[in-house]
Amino acid sequence: MELSPAQCRAARALLDWSQAQLSSASKVATKTLADFERGKRTPYDRTLADIRAALEAAGVIFVDENGEGPGVRLRKSTSASVHD
Repeated sequence: MELSPAQCRAARALLDWSQAQLSSASKVATKTLADFERGKRTPYDRTLADIRAALEAAGVIFVDENGEGPGVRLRKSTSASVHD
């Protein structure tokens, strides 16, 4: 499944990450991310894989085309919550 600029922006929004935070997590230049998200360039496949891997490691799930278009969501938290 391809990673679209809109999915990248949406995934960052779900995580409340800046482009700089994604850049650090994925080891991809901030300029490359900015250009990709604006649709000005398509990074190499390896670069897209690095972006996707960083977002997935942070809890993003990429949803395939299902008639409504591709999307993103957050994985359910598996950590136990503390109750007072």
